[in-house]
Amino acid sequence: MKALTNLLGSGSWQARPDFKLLAGPVLIILILSMMILPLPPFVLDLFFTFNIALAIMVLLVSMLTEKPLDFAAFPAILLFTTLLRLSLNVASTRVVLMEGHTGTGAAGKVIEAFGEFLVGGNFAVGLAVFLILVIINFMVITKGAGRIAEVGARFTLDSMPGKQMAIDADLNAGLIGEAEARQRRREVAQEAEFYGSMDGASKFVRGDAMAGMVIMAVNILGGLLIGMLQHDMAFADAAHTYVMLTIGDGLVAQIPALVISIAAGVTVSRVNTEQDVGQQMLGQLFSRPQVLILAAAVIGLLGLVPGMPNFVFLLFTALLAGLGWWLSRREQERLVEQVVNEAPPASRMEAPEASWDDVQLVDTLGLEVGHRLIPLVDNRQQGELLARIKSVRKKFAQDIGFLPPVVHIRDNLELGPNTYVITLKGVEIGRGEIHPGKWLAIDPG
Repeated sequence: MKALTNLLGSGSWQARPDFKLLAGPVLIILILSMMILPLPPFVLDLFFTFNIALAIMVLLVSMLTEKPLDFAAFPAILLFTTLLRLSLNVASTRVVLMEGHTGTGAAGKVIEAFGEFLVGGNFAVGLAVFLILVIINFMVITKGAGRIAEVGARFTLDSMPGKQMAIDADLNAGLIGEAEARQRRREVAQEAEFYGSMDGASKFVRGDAMAGMVIMAVNILGGLLIGMLQHDMAFADAAHTYVMLTIGDGLVAQIPALVISIAAGVTVSRVNTEQDVGQQMLGQLFSRPQVLILAAAVIGLLGLVPGMPNFVFLLFTALLAGLGWWLSRREQERLVEQVVNEAPPASRMEAPEASWDDVQLVDTLGLEVGHRLIPLVDNRQQGELLARIKSVRKKFAQDIGFLPPVVHIRDNLELGPNTYVITLKGVEIGRGEIHPGKWLAIDPG
C-alpha cells in the first residue's frame, strides 16, 4: 500500500507509469470482487478461460526454466491462482444456485461444455471423473510435491553454513570478487526462502482440492433443494440440471488446479542443471540405445503371447528397435568424428622449436677465398694468413685503443679459384685476386 501511495503521489507517475506495481493489488481487487459481486455468464467464461490459460503458462514456464530459482515467484503465483479458482467457484456457485433452473447454460458456455461435452452428458461419469481428478491432485501430486518441498527446505537450511563458508573461502582466495560473493549469498538465501515458501504454498493446493469437494456437495444438495422447493422442478430434472452444472463447474476448476500442481511438482523435483526438464528427460532417457533395444525385445515377447494385442505391441517393438538402431549408429558416427577431430593431421602437427641451426649467423668481418687460396689459410699446409691477421688485430688494438672483431675465414666454391672477397656483416666491401707460387713485380718509380 505504501508503494502504491508513493507511486500515485510522486511526479514520476505522470512521467513514466510502472504498471507492474499495480498488478498485485488489481488482481486481489478482482478476486474479492468475484467473491462479492454477481458475475454474468459471459464474464465467467472469460475468467474460466483465463484461469486455464494461466495454468498452462505456469506449467510451460516451470518446464522451461533451468533451475528452481529462475521461477522464484512460483509460490506467490500458486497462492494467487488458488485464490482465483476459489473465487471463481464462489461466483459460479452463486450463478448455479440462482439461475440453474433456467437450464445447463445458466453459468456460461464453458461450464456447460465441460459438463455436457467432456463427460457425454452423463452426470455419473462426470462425478466419477471429478472425484478421480481430485484424488490424483490431492493424494498423489500435491502430497508428493509438498514432501519434496519440505525435504528440500530442510536440506537447504542444513547446507547454508557450508555454502556460506565456501563463498567466503573463494572470496578470501581471490577466486571471486565482492560483487559475485554478494550475488552467491543472495542466491543461497533465496533458495532457502523458495523451498520454505513452496512447503507452505503446497498446503493451499491441498486445501483447494478439499474445498472443491465441499463446494460440489453444496452445489448438488443446494441445487436439488432450490430446484424442487422453490421452482417446483421434478427430482430427475433438478438432478440432471444442477448435477451437470456442478460437475462442469468442478471440472473447469480442477483441471487447471491439476495443471498447477503438476507445475509445482516439476519445479521442486528438478535438479539444478544447465538444461530444462525436456532436455534432461530426452537426453537421459534416450541416451543409451541398449535400453531401447532391450525394451523392444521385452515388448516383442509380450506381443507374441496369445490373446495380447499383437499389432500394438509389435508396432511399438518396431518403433523402439528402429530408434535404438538409429541412436546406436548416430553414436558410432559421433565417436568416429570425435576421434578424427582429436587426431592431429599432418598439416596441423606442431612445428619443432627453433634452434641455432635455423638461424643464419652473419659475421661482422669475413673473408671468403677461392679453392686455390685455401693453402694460405690452412695451418696444416703452412699457411700464415691466420697468424698474420691475429698480429694485425693486436697491433690495431694497441694503436687505436679497441680490439676489432674477429675475422671469420671460409672457402667459397662460387668464387674464382684465385679470388678473395672481404665482407662486412655479410655485405661485400672488397674483392681481389691472388696467384700463389708467383712473384708480384712492383714498379718502384
